[in-house]
Amino acid sequence: MRFVIDQKRCEGHGLCSAAAPDDIALDDDDRPYLLRDEVPAGTEDAAVSAARVCPVSAISLTD
Repeated sequence: MRFVIDQKRCEGHGLCSAAAPDDIALDDDDRPYLLRDEVPAGTEDAAVSAARVCPVSAISLTD
């Protein structure tokens, strides 16, 4: 499983990094970036939560 971040859609709310802090961080402009390419086994719930809490649906997951 991998994250996909639509930077054009993102409004910088930061909810994704709060939901999955081991996977997503925020830069100085509150833009999300990935800390790792793959979502490790056992952390899928946090990844799904990060995608769901985004108010503008800028985070998605792929297989």
